[in-house]
Amino acid sequence: MRSPKDRDADRFTPDDERRGRPLGEDSDRTRRGRPFGDRAFALVNELLAATDERDARRSILYQLRRQIIEDEQAFEDVQQAIAELEEAVTKLTSPANRIGVYLGQPREGIAHVALGGSDYFSNIDPQLDVSTFRVGTRVLLNEAYVVVGDLGYAPTGAITRVANALEDGRIRIGQEPSGASAVLERSDAIRDSRIKTGDEVRVDASSRVALEVFPAQETKDYYLDEVPELPWEKVGGQDEAIRAIKDAIEMPVLHPDLFERFQFKTPKGFLLYGPPGCGKTLIGKATAHNLVEQLKKEAGKQIEGQFLHIKGPEILNMWLGESERKVREIFALAREKRKQGILPFVFIDEAEAVLGTRRALRSHNISNTVVPMFCAEMDGIESLRDIVIILATNRPDLIDPAILRPGRIDRKIKVTRPDRDGTREIFRIYLNESLPISADLVVEHDGSASAAVDTLIEAAMEDLFARRDDTRFLEVTLNSGTVEVLHRGDLVSGAIVASIVERAKELAIKRSVAQGEESGITRDDVVDSIAQEYRENDIFPPSDNADDWLKLIDYDPENVARVSPIRPKKGGARRRDGIL
Repeated sequence: MRSPKDRDADRFTPDDERRGRPLGEDSDRTRRGRPFGDRAFALVNELLAATDERDARRSILYQLRRQIIEDEQAFEDVQQAIAELEEAVTKLTSPANRIGVYLGQPREGIAHVALGGSDYFSNIDPQLDVSTFRVGTRVLLNEAYVVVGDLGYAPTGAITRVANALEDGRIRIGQEPSGASAVLERSDAIRDSRIKTGDEVRVDASSRVALEVFPAQETKDYYLDEVPELPWEKVGGQDEAIRAIKDAIEMPVLHPDLFERFQFKTPKGFLLYGPPGCGKTLIGKATAHNLVEQLKKEAGKQIEGQFLHIKGPEILNMWLGESERKVREIFALAREKRKQGILPFVFIDEAEAVLGTRRALRSHNISNTVVPMFCAEMDGIESLRDIVIILATNRPDLIDPAILRPGRIDRKIKVTRPDRDGTREIFRIYLNESLPISADLVVEHDGSASAAVDTLIEAAMEDLFARRDDTRFLEVTLNSGTVEVLHRGDLVSGAIVASIVERAKELAIKRSVAQGEESGITRDDVVDSIAQEYRENDIFPPSDNADDWLKLIDYDPENVARVSPIRPKKGGARRRDGIL
C-alpha cells in the first residue's frame, strides 16, 4: 500500500510538460486567464524553483500554490457578487424617472415638456435622436428633469367630445357634465386629420394634446334623414295649416326685396299642435321639401336639405347634464350641416316632454335646465335660412312660455282633425285606381276604375260620419254644464284613414288567397275595416286617464270638466265610463 506522502507527491507534482518552463508561467486552465501578479503566488514559485525536486517539501508547496489559486478564484466570485448587489441596491435606492408629454422644441437641445400640470424647458440627452420626437409622445425625465428617453404615444387615455375645431388647428372640447371647456393642441399623428363638432378625441395624461380621433357615429346623428320628396299635394285635409306655413316660408323666399323693404324678419321656427295622427310629422317633412325646392329656384343651384327627426323623450336622460348635452349636440350638428351647404330642419316631436313648463321646486326638475339651454341655442339662429326649428305637440299648454315667445317660435299653427271634405281628400290619397278594385264594382260603373273608387270612398264617408247610437264614442262635459257627444267621425284623422285602407287591403288579400284568384277591394271591405279600426282602438288610450283623452280632442283642457268614453257592451250596445 502506498503511503499518504506518495499520494500527495503524485497529486501535486506537475506534469512532464511543465518541467523546464520559466518561473511564473502557468496554464490558462489553471489560472483561468488571469495574469500572475499575486505576491504570494510568486513567492511559492520561487520556493519551488529553489527546492530540489527530490525534496519531500515540494508536495506541500504545490498544495499551497493550489490553495492560493482556489482562494483567489473565490475572492473574484465574491467581488462579482458584491458588484451585482451594489448595482441592485443602486437601482432600488435611485429616484424614479418621470414621464412627461413632449410639446415641442423651442430651441436646439431644449424640449418643452408638460408634467404634473406644469411646463418645463428640459435639456435633451445629446445621445438621443431629436428628429424622432413627436408632439404628444411621452418622454422619460431623470431626477434632473433631463430628457433621457422617448417612449412614443400613450396607448390609452380619456375620451372627450369635440365642441368645435378652431381655425388655427386647435380643438375646443367640453367637459361633461360640468360644462367646463378646454383647448387642446393636436399631436403630430392627427395634425392633418379633419375634425368636426361631435367627433371624439383621445387625450394624453396631461390633458394638453389630442392623440387620436374617433369620428362621430351615424347612429348618434339623431335619426338624420334625407328630406323626403313630399309636395303639398300629398298632404290632404290640412288646407288651412298648409296655407299658414306657405305664407310663412314661401313668401319671404319669393319676395325677399319686399320683405327687406318692410324690415320684416323671417321666422325661426314653427309650432305644430293638434291631436295625434293628424299629419304634424307629415307637414313638417313637406315643409322641409318645399322650402328646399323654393331655395333651389331662388339660388339657381342645387341645395340639399337634412331632416333631423327627434322625439322629445329621447333627449331625456337620468344623468345630470346629459339632456343639456344632447340639446347642444343637436344644434351643433345642425350648424355643422349648414356649414356644409345643407339646410337642416330640426323636427322635435312630443316637445312637451322635454320643453315643459319650469317649476319653482327645490328638487331638480329637468325642464329647469333644458329649457334655458334650448332658448340659448334658439337665440343663436338668425332665420329659417340658417336652421329651421319645427316643434310638434298634442298639448301646447304644457310647453314653457319662454319657448313659444316671439323671436323663438314665431308661428303657432294648429293642425286640426280633417272635416268631411278633408277626410274625402285623404281617402283619395290612399285609395286610388292603382289598387285592385272589385271587378263587379268596376263593371257597375261601366269599366271605370275611378268611378268605382269614388263609390268606395263615398261608402266609407257615409259609414264613418254616420250619427247612430253605435257610432257614439266619447261624451265631454264642459265647465258650463254642456254635454257634447262625439261620434266616430269627430275623432277621425289621417292616420285612421290610412289604417282603414290598410285593413281593407288585408281583407281583400285574405279573400284572394282563400279563393285562389285575385279579388279586389269591395264596399264591405271598407265598411268592415272602419268598424274593426274603432273597435280595436289601436290609436286611442287603453285606459280611462282623462289626460290621455284630452290629447285627442279639440277642446281647451281648462274648459273640460269630465270626459266619459262610451264603450260597447258585450251585447253590442254601448255603455259610458265616466272619468274626471
